[in-house]
Amino acid sequence: MSVATDSNQENRLLRLQAILDSGALKEAGRLLNGLAPAEIAHLLEALPPTERELLWGLVDESQDGEILLLVTDEVRADLIRRMNPEEILNAVGGLELDDLADLVQDLPGAITREVMDSLDVQHRKRLEAVLSYPEDTAGGLMNTDTVTVRAEVTLDVVLRYLRRLGEQMPRDTDLLFVVNRYDDYLGVLRLSELVTRDPEDTVAEAMSLNLQPIPADTDAAEVARRFERLDLISAPVADENGKLLGRITIDDVVDIIREEGEHAFMGQAGLSEEEDMFAPVLVSARRRAVWLGVNLLTAFLASWVIGLFQPTLEKVVALAVLMPIVASMGGIAGSQTLTLAIRGIALGQLTGKNARQLMLKELAVGAINGAAWALVVAIVAGVWFSSLQIATLIGVAIVINLIFAAFSGALLPLLLERVGVDPALAGSVLLTTVTDVVGFLAFLGLATLTLV
Repeated sequence: MSVATDSNQENRLLRLQAILDSGALKEAGRLLNGLAPAEIAHLLEALPPTERELLWGLVDESQDGEILLLVTDEVRADLIRRMNPEEILNAVGGLELDDLADLVQDLPGAITREVMDSLDVQHRKRLEAVLSYPEDTAGGLMNTDTVTVRAEVTLDVVLRYLRRLGEQMPRDTDLLFVVNRYDDYLGVLRLSELVTRDPEDTVAEAMSLNLQPIPADTDAAEVARRFERLDLISAPVADENGKLLGRITIDDVVDIIREEGEHAFMGQAGLSEEEDMFAPVLVSARRRAVWLGVNLLTAFLASWVIGLFQPTLEKVVALAVLMPIVASMGGIAGSQTLTLAIRGIALGQLTGKNARQLMLKELAVGAINGAAWALVVAIVAGVWFSSLQIATLIGVAIVINLIFAAFSGALLPLLLERVGVDPALAGSVLLTTVTDVVGFLAFLGLATLTLV
């Protein structure tokens, strides 16, 4: 998001809050309903619960469903709790099938049954098909609003068929899917080919066989990577037998990318990307207490290591002054590699096959940076404490810690992913522990051997 856009959002929020404070609800309603659903969702997330409830009551009901899709899970649950069953049914009534599948899973059971009962048989079966797949897979993301054609018909017949569809043509349609009479996927007919080829050509002559369907059980992150690699606007989804099930469009992929970015950013602090900024105090405190507890345990471990060298610290006070430098340098170096590795895993670029090359490269980077900054720190420490021994000690310790930090930063995400732990959540906590412990052991251990 650009700086200008951020500024506009902030100005709207300030203006809206001022209008609400003045009690001019009609003016607030006009301002609010002149915004796009995404902008309204942003404003709702930025308001405390009391003002959020007031604002939600001013939103035009025709926009409720789309706004509910755009807010975070916690804010959505809060808004749904404030709605009566009739309002919820009206909100979901105009949603497309893939959006409805996303939202219906967050509704109360009784409302979900009413929503399902309100659909005709065809739409209910389609919704049940989408809901049969986990929401973070291609099957859970897909929409069944595909336009299919047969290979043996002419392009002129296809054009007349599309004209009859008119406004019923699904949005973001850039491809028509070619199937046989059993709905087996055969290929795609691009609209650009349809309008430029001879109308007497058959679909078989104009279709492309290059676009392979996405298996329904494909992970959402892999779906996003495929869209990025192939520069897709839409893509077919098929079952294990090659039968066309639906399609995924670029708007769904943008949501995946945004959620993954927020997850990686929030995960570094042990938080969920779906957390409400204004969640109840006790709820937020309970969630954060878990990672604070984990961090406390790792801090005790680092303190225990320092305690092992208490006699050394008592004799050479300069070591206590310089210790944080060693740990800090290792922490920064390790986090750089950790971030690179987590990004590689998220993009599918880092696997067990190329992990060794990454580790060797990061070890070399750690060694070079370690040697360069160790020299700088050694000179400063030597002048500060007038001691060549202390200068040498801290220089060697920094080199050791930066090399080990680089190794750990590359290895930890792979190990965590293998055991089923999210590297974005646990990586930074574990890495900090490793770099602190190794840094203290190297610095104080060498000092014990040489100075005491």
